[in-house]
Amino acid sequence: MLNPTHNAAQTGSAAEPLWFGGLVADVFPHGTVHKADDDLKAALRSSPDVFALWKGLTPLGRNEFICWVEDAKRPATREKRIRRTCEELTEGKKRPCCWAGCIHRTDKSPSRWQQAVLIDGKQERS
Repeated sequence: MLNPTHNAAQTGSAAEPLWFGGLVADVFPHGTVHKADDDLKAALRSSPDVFALWKGLTPLGRNEFICWVEDAKRPATREKRIRRTCEELTEGKKRPCCWAGCIHRTDKSPSRWQQAVLIDGKQERS
């Protein structure tokens, strides 16, 4: 348990807040490249079981889900992907189903397929 009266910064787990001289910093486990927006964070936190599964993912796994949600072009698609993220976590999935992968990572080059379809293909359509 964290002590809210402690003046020095205290480190909490991914589910616990951090206390800084009486102020609370909200700690949320994000991905390696992407940060979850408020709507995704709220959906994940709405169920303690889903949030526990989210925290149990690797940062790369979380990154894939966040990128998949962020890639949606329409608000309805984004909402569907957020719901599906929660469902897939409860199904035991560690990555989004049928997702080619995040093309924004700097630690590895995109695959040939990602380059041709997701990067070059998008540039040609623009």
